[in-house]
Amino acid sequence: MRSPDFLTAVGIGVSDLKRSEDFYARVLGMKRTGVFKLDYMDEVMLAHEGRSAVVLMHYTDGSARNYRDNPVKLVFYVTDPKGLIDKIRAEGLEVTREAAPIDTLGGAVVGLAKDPDGYVIELIQAPVRATAET
Repeated sequence: MRSPDFLTAVGIGVSDLKRSEDFYARVLGMKRTGVFKLDYMDEVMLAHEGRSAVVLMHYTDGSARNYRDNPVKLVFYVTDPKGLIDKIRAEGLEVTREAAPIDTLGGAVVGLAKDPDGYVIELIQAPVRATAET
């Protein structure tokens, strides 16, 4: 029996909510699925077609927050890691590993870059799903 429990989203603090939403929507193809205004923060939730989401959190309570280069990695299965690495580079953002095959991952193409706040974005070529022949 499968557990009904699962991870629905990961939240990351961002320095500029509009810029980060634009990056995740326009560059990574995510769609806004919710907006939340709390006493102390504003949040925007984005996801790919009902899958796990990224919640962009910007604190509005005046507290000092470190939004830069936190030790966080967001991993995405994508169909074109090389193309997305090029899009991220075109945004003027850092690419830390060109998209290339990794032998120990069965030859899957993997690229690494950083989002506007320096969070590591890992782009892994989506596995090809076997289809049953009829």
